[in-house]
Amino acid sequence: MDGKIIVMDHPLIQHKLSLLRDEATNVKNFRELVSEIAMLMVYDATRDLPLSDKKVKTPCGIADCKQLAGRKLAFVPILRAGLGMVDGALSLVPAARIGHIGLYRDETTLTPVEYYCKLPKDIEERDVFILDPMLATGGSAVDAVTQIKLRNPRSITFLCIIAAPEGIEALHNSHPDVDIFCAGKDKCLNENGYIVPGLGDAGDRIFGTK
Repeated sequence: MDGKIIVMDHPLIQHKLSLLRDEATNVKNFRELVSEIAMLMVYDATRDLPLSDKKVKTPCGIADCKQLAGRKLAFVPILRAGLGMVDGALSLVPAARIGHIGLYRDETTLTPVEYYCKLPKDIEERDVFILDPMLATGGSAVDAVTQIKLRNPRSITFLCIIAAPEGIEALHNSHPDVDIFCAGKDKCLNENGYIVPGLGDAGDRIFGTK
């Protein structure tokens, strides 16, 4: 079954995205906005998780309630910018496990180079959400999904804040079964492989390294 490509149009996400794009937004506020947007995105991206019935004793009686039907989640940020989305995701699902995939982009070829991959031991029992603020060329996203698929997780979903059409196409063509959620779909990539209009280098703006 083909994965979905979903641009999230929730008013709170769109409002925060406008602040995130602003070049005048300082490091502290930028970092907080990335976390807040990630939290809102995870809220929406998990709406189809299965539920089971549960009886709960309240101070006034027995309530018919719902609970997650035994599904285990894992959040896997692509280093380093994806780290900025982890706290927001964990604020909604604190029991989730965290993996890490380290990739950097060769500035000449624009292709991803992997230098680290550490995932939960029980990854095959988990629904995995890959986190990366930017989906530009799609190279890192494709490689991250490929590495995780080698460990046979239950499912994989890709969450990014801003995506370029080129990145969406590359990821969808390589892994058509993966759902892609983004807060904004931008025009294109420039000659250096950066998203236009985008928001600049997400890692530098999260960590204040530029």
